Amino acid sequence: MSKEFAVGDRVRVIALPRYVKTAEPMPMLRPPNVIHIGEEGIILDRRPGGYWGVRFTKGAFLMDSQYIESVDTASTTPQSHEPLPESSET
Repeated sequence: MSKEFAVGDRVRVIALPRYVKTAEPMPMLRPPNVIHIGEEGIILDRRPGGYWGVRFTKGAFLMDSQYIESVDTASTTPQSHEPLPESSET
C-alpha cells in the first residue's frame, strides 16, 4: 500500500533507490548520490504509479512512496512558536 502525502508536505528520504529520475518535462536518470538518506524535501505533486515529485536541495526528483516518509513538523521544531518572556525595565 502506498503512503499518501499532500502537496506541500515535508518528507524525509528513508532509503535510496538504485537510481533517481528527475521530475522534469524530459526526465533523466541520475545516480542515487544526488540525494542522501535523511535529506528532507517538499512534495510538489503526485505522479502515476505511486510516484511523488519532491523538491530537494539539488533539484526535483520522482520518488516512490516506499523511499520517503512524512516529517513530523511538531517534533522538528519544538517550542519554536512560544513567545519570548518580556523583560520589565523600571
